[in-house]
Amino acid sequence: MNQSEYLSHDATALAEAIQQKEVSPRELVEAAFARLEEVNPQLQAVIRTRREKVLREIDALDPSQQPFAGVPILLKDISQAVAGEPLTAGARLLSSQVAQQDSHLVAKLREAGFLFLGQTNTPEFGLKNITEPELYGATRNPWNPAYSPGGSSGGSAAAVASGIVPLAGASDGGGSIRIPASFTGLFGLKPTRGRTPVGPGVGRQWQGASIDFVLTRSVRDSAALLDLLQTIQPEAAFQTPLFDGSFREDMKQGSQPLRIAFTTASPVGTPVSEEAKQAVHKTVAWLKAQGHQVEEKETGIDGIRLMQDYYLMNSGEMATMVASMEKSLNRRITAQDMEIVSWVLSEAGKKVTAAEYAASLTSWDTAAAKMAELHQTYDLYLTPASADAAPQVGELTHTPQEAEELMKVSQLSPSEQQSLIYDMFLPSLTYTPFTQLANLTGQPAMSVPVHLTADHLPLGVQFIAPKGMENRLLQLAYTLEQSELWVGMKGNPFME
Repeated sequence: MNQSEYLSHDATALAEAIQQKEVSPRELVEAAFARLEEVNPQLQAVIRTRREKVLREIDALDPSQQPFAGVPILLKDISQAVAGEPLTAGARLLSSQVAQQDSHLVAKLREAGFLFLGQTNTPEFGLKNITEPELYGATRNPWNPAYSPGGSSGGSAAAVASGIVPLAGASDGGGSIRIPASFTGLFGLKPTRGRTPVGPGVGRQWQGASIDFVLTRSVRDSAALLDLLQTIQPEAAFQTPLFDGSFREDMKQGSQPLRIAFTTASPVGTPVSEEAKQAVHKTVAWLKAQGHQVEEKETGIDGIRLMQDYYLMNSGEMATMVASMEKSLNRRITAQDMEIVSWVLSEAGKKVTAAEYAASLTSWDTAAAKMAELHQTYDLYLTPASADAAPQVGELTHTPQEAEELMKVSQLSPSEQQSLIYDMFLPSLTYTPFTQLANLTGQPAMSVPVHLTADHLPLGVQFIAPKGMENRLLQLAYTLEQSELWVGMKGNPFME
């Protein structure tokens, strides 16, 4: 299989080629590594590889029993552990950490026959919507390397959008699948809370806000992976009833006429670019032409309060993690051990009370109730996936002067600390204010690539569905994928 053929195949097509003996797993692995060696020096999407191990693992594959036997995949360097491999979360503190066992999600991928080529770059502890960790350096966008592919699954997005692999592991705790998808022309689905495996060792991630899945170029790959990965774990904090049937087969039915609400207004009052508004409005026009009923509608949710409660959770989680690492390392962790964002959150988290933490989670449930009420009338909710196309590399990374001001966090009162955190994230939140809602309500949501800006950068729109209704999203995405709106990789210089 030559490189042009490899780049034109999604994971489903590669699996079929192996099943039909048109190509061997070894040939695919060699093609993937050849592509990686060509593009990764410029993009910094992949931070480590396991080539020799992968070549040995080929012998254990059984294409007759494994639906994706021999298909190459990359995994995100956070929460997607591979036994015997480092798992650093982009953090210096974890630079020597080695996973003792596969995560439950990785184990399912291994059972299906995927071959793990290596791991992709992520910001420290997955806390940002860009991928520029001090430990590994910045990942760059294949559409224009001066720009970011987003985060926190930016390494995975860049790897898929540059053709190293047809799909890659990703996770989404505040938009970390949908944001990179919007910035790189990919399809990004965040499943319902509790739909995909979690752990071992934890029953929830970020109190259920974060969920692991994949980034793909094709809708059918995401549907096939949802068929593969959906699960009910008795030990997990959240369960979603299994979908009765096949997501991949169900999506081909297409969408029945739907009632869809939409908005282009930022939920936190920040500016939204004309390009993002244009992406939504042309999607609305297409939906109406398809027979769907579309109406402009606000959710009635206090978006600023919801983000404040989201950041309070982030700070509490970071403080807990740092305390655990201090116990493990048997030493105090200092500001020199961490990047400034991680330090600010962990310091503020020390002063978060149990009552405040509980109240913040209650606000998530209040938002979920409001969305459930909205979905009594509307089948889907449409917004921009991001308020603008990708930022330039370095644009959202704090300067030394900004970091020096943020270091004063320890001197502030609890309320002042939380205000500092909001202001710290505000420049990045201005780019991506739409995605966090679905994380906090637990709903499935997707970013679909429907727009190219005047600067030739992709921009997606987001659809949010009721809990458990990924099939509704996939049906619509599959129809959109066949329309003139779908951008995908068209015009991506790395894929031409």
